[in-house]
Amino acid sequence: MANAGASVKLLKGDLGRLNVSQIRAAISPDDIHACESRLVSLENTVNKGGGSIYTSEALQEISDFCRSVGIPLHLDGARIFNALVESGQTPAQFGAWFDTISVCLSKGLGAPIGSVLLGSKDFIKKARRWRKVFGGGMRQAGFIAAAGLYALENNINRLAQDHEHAQIIAGVLKEKDFVGEILPVETNIIIFEIKGRLSANDFVEKMKANNIWMFAVSPTQVRMVLHLDITPSMVAETIDAIKRL
Repeated sequence: MANAGASVKLLKGDLGRLNVSQIRAAISPDDIHACESRLVSLENTVNKGGGSIYTSEALQEISDFCRSVGIPLHLDGARIFNALVESGQTPAQFGAWFDTISVCLSKGLGAPIGSVLLGSKDFIKKARRWRKVFGGGMRQAGFIAAAGLYALENNINRLAQDHEHAQIIAGVLKEKDFVGEILPVETNIIIFEIKGRLSANDFVEKMKANNIWMFAVSPTQVRMVLHLDITPSMVAETIDAIKRL
């Protein structure tokens, strides 16, 4: 908040997904004692929602509401291509729904570095000024841009393989008595509960001993992410390690 000079209202959604009623209720009243509501920001896919995806109907409804009250709508689209591949939605739809979009090139797409901000010409001009305020940009970054272009041209459709791998591993986890709730696996993220004789950290450490790395997001929950560098043979090794526990 120190950098942005903004106050933020965090809303608890359905697997992280917000609806119009929640957003409408969170808009500040026309009162000098309240901060003005100036932006609505959504995430898709939702990281801590286990890679959950918004439906087209939900996004259209939220977009229509934001336009009706004159509040811009931003998308944190770090994993937007996972959503596109799984849902069949198109980039053009998202361009119509949102005023601004951020896209990560280095997650599922596999580029070594980089994110892209999308918006109107005037907005991008202003964003570049703020980038300079925060410390400037990168110089001679063409080779980084080339890697990003390669990722966009070659690595989108293959994201479906990550989704398939996540489903396979989730199916094995369901069979284990030390695994509780598994959030619905829609894309490449698996978030699941560890119960009984193991803690989340215990599970992570046992898997690390097999050179399989994941993350405990809470004392009882573990997060696994499938990506470009995870091969079918690695998935088989992961399944074997889980079965041995």
